[in-house]
Amino acid sequence: MEDVLEVYHRPYDPDYPVVCMDESNKQLVADVVSPIPGSPGKPKRIEHEYVRKGVAQIFLATEPLTGAVTVQVKQRRTSQDWAEFIKHLLDDCYPDAQKVVLVMDNLNTHGIASLYATFAPEKALRLSSRLEIHYTPKNGSWLNVAEIELSALSVQCLDRRFEDINELASEVAAWEAHRNARSRPVKWQFKTTDARIKLKGLYPQI
Repeated sequence: MEDVLEVYHRPYDPDYPVVCMDESNKQLVADVVSPIPGSPGKPKRIEHEYVRKGVAQIFLATEPLTGAVTVQVKQRRTSQDWAEFIKHLLDDCYPDAQKVVLVMDNLNTHGIASLYATFAPEKALRLSSRLEIHYTPKNGSWLNVAEIELSALSVQCLDRRFEDINELASEVAAWEAHRNARSRPVKWQFKTTDARIKLKGLYPQI
């Protein structure tokens, strides 16, 4: 926990940007009966019954100190999907950074081994050498700022039905563009000294 808290209080450095990454999913469903459009004084009406069309996976990364957000919608959440997202993050979003300081949870696919399982050794080494990974502790997902962005995405964009992954990806891309245009940085206030007082019960008694 303290490791992540210390990372969040580093000064901004474009050569070593702090980036938080997390995943979520969205169930794809189709209407059985076409919705009735809304009208003045009457909201849109949707039949409760629906048909399942699978589940799409959402990969999101955000840079707390700048507010920049990167999102990709994928069919699956395998180690290869994570590796491809990390490659996009390093090569396309932060091509000039010496290292990306990556904060994420300790999911089984979130590791250097996934890069080697996906890319040739030379490429995997190049990508891994540009990562400085900091894992949030078990049951400590609240430390991941990416969860804030996923919550905003859920409320602002995913609060309706999507029938196919292309429609979902299009709406998520529009949300990403709007979010980046507004550029709202996160001002993290909770410090290590606060943790040692407010979360004293988590520390061993010596």
